[in-house]
Formats: sequence, C-alpha cells, structure tokens
Amino acid sequence: MRFALGLQVSLASLAAILGMSPLSAATAETPPAPAASQAAAPAVTPAPATAPVAAPAVEASTVIAKVNEVPITAGDLNRALRAMLSQSRMPAPTDPAQRQQIEAMALETLIAQEVLSQAAEDVAIADLDQQVAAKIEAAKARLGTPEAFAQALAQTGITEEQFKVHLARDLKIGTYIQQEVDAKVTITPEQARQFYDQNPDKFKKPESVHASHILIGTDAGATPEAKAAAKQKAEDLLAKIKGGADFAELAKAESTCPSAQKGGDLGSFGRGQMVKPFEETAFSLQDGEVSGVVETQFGYHIIKSQGKTPSETVPFEQVEARIMTQLKNQEIKKQLAAKVEALKQAAKIEKTPPTP
Repeated sequence: MRFALGLQVSLASLAAILGMSPLSAATAETPPAPAASQAAAPAVTPAPATAPVAAPAVEASTVIAKVNEVPITAGDLNRALRAMLSQSRMPAPTDPAQRQQIEAMALETLIAQEVLSQAAEDVAIADLDQQVAAKIEAAKARLGTPEAFAQALAQTGITEEQFKVHLARDLKIGTYIQQEVDAKVTITPEQARQFYDQNPDKFKKPESVHASHILIGTDAGATPEAKAAAKQKAEDLLAKIKGGADFAELAKAESTCPSAQKGGDLGSFGRGQMVKPFEETAFSLQDGEVSGVVETQFGYHIIKSQGKTPSETVPFEQVEARIMTQLKNQEIKKQLAAKVEALKQAAKIEKTPPTP
C-alpha cells in the first residue's frame, strides 16, 4: 500500500473527494485537485508526534481487509491514519467512538486507493522511473540531509525502495484519473454564466479604500512619557504636511511601518482588515484628504486617502475562468466518487476489522 511519506496529501484529498467524515470536514474548504497526480505529490514528513490511533494490541501485519485478494493490514491503517490526521491537522482522537469512526473512514479510503491502483495497473507512463526519481530527490531536498530522509522513512515504517513503489503507483493512479475522469469533464461558458446569474452574492466586491499612512510606533510597554513624545512627533509631522510637505517623502523618512519604503502606501483594503480606529478614519476621509493623528495599539498614525471604491458586482468576464475551474473541480469530485464506487462494486472486498 501507499502511505505517509508520499501520500499525506493524497490520502486526505481522496477522503475529502469521496465525502468521508470526519476528515472531509477539515478539508472541505480546499477544492480537490483536477487530477490525483497533483494530489499525490510527495511530502516527506516525519510522522507526527501524536500517538497512533489504530488499536495498539493488534500486530501490524494483521490483515484487516482484502481487495481482490490484495491485503490491507493494521500497519497500513495506522500509517494512513497518521498521514491523514497530520494533513488535516487534527489531533489523534481519544474518544473510542470517534476513533472507531475515523478508522472506518480511513479503511474505506485505503480500499478506494486500492481499487484505483488495480484499475490503473496497466497505465503506461513513458518516463515513470524519471518522475519517481525526481520526486525522491525533491523529498530528500526538502528534508535537507540524507539522515533526515532516512529518519522520516523509518518513522513511517517503509524502506526507500517501498517508497519508490508507492510513488510509482500513485503516478499511475493520477494518470488513470486524468484519462478516465478529468479528461472527460467539460464545462461550458453557458454553464459558468448560469452559475454566475444564480449566485449574485458570491460576486459582490465590498467597499474598499486605498490609503497611505505615516506611523510613529510605540512599544506595548511604552511609558507615558514615550507615548507622549511619539504623539508629539506625529503632531509635528502633521503640521509639516499641512504646511505643504510631501506626504510620501515624509513617510519614507519618518514612518516606522514597513510601508515607509513605498511612501506609506498600504494599497487597498476592505472593512475588517485594519484595527477599528484606523479603519473608521480611513473610510471617513475624502479622496486626497489627510487625517489628524489617530492612536491605535501600534502607535500614532497620519492617514491619507487615495480614494474609495464603492461596493460593486464583479463583471462576469473577470470571473468566468475561475467559475469554470470551480465547476470543473466539483464535477471531477462527483465523477471520481462515482468511478470509485463502481470499481468497489465490481471488486471482491472482504473486511475483517481487528478487535483489541
């Protein structure tokens, strides 16, 4: 089977694509990759510190399921759980009922992977060995040293040769899905337009303001005297601006914000992105108007409005490509789930879950 070193992403992604709880909820905000080949990119990472969630009294070699006589072991399940929990950033469950639920979901994911692997067995990839070698080298480079790579393999419980086999099989699965699912899904501009028209709230751009500022910063533990000195400096700079000094040049010379190098330019931002006193002042200014001195927890600001953009609906032409990609990903998810279900229905699947 194929596990944690190379499949942290693909295990969680496949679970999400198939709509399996509870990990699907943790990954639901991320759209599935158009092809499993993208979801199976190697991410060699040492096993997380959380304890394995498979039943500890069961030998790793114990067969807990078979797919057309190909065994899935308790060790396979434990490695898959570690990978999926790590990818989904979930702690190992301590509640027995939740543990059982997650184990059942992980086993279904492994079965889904196995039927896909068997379906993809005859897929031809001309440069398969080169692709595997490249992924191995990329994984080693990410970990930095041969020793770190070897440690990650050891923690996962597989050898480098087994890892190569896992990666090769994943590449075949990715190619199979690309050919059998992805390539057969087509979304038309008419479908995109229909989605746009039926979901107007999704394409509303909120009001925003483009602003620059000068910050005279103060530390969190600044004394009253230090704060008073900072405020006075801001007042003095404001007087210079009112007297005709160039705002951007003063920002470059005096502001303690990183935006100083851009003349204090913060770009455009919407409501809820800045601290409240700053936001309220920025949105209240007219185009080109300069504020008084505004105090926030960061210090004392002088804000200049570069203009506001009112709330508007984004034109269809600007989002058409994004909508088509989103709709295609949704349809791929649907079709892949149907493909996996059909493969499972045609396979001989035996489950013998271990008991502690």
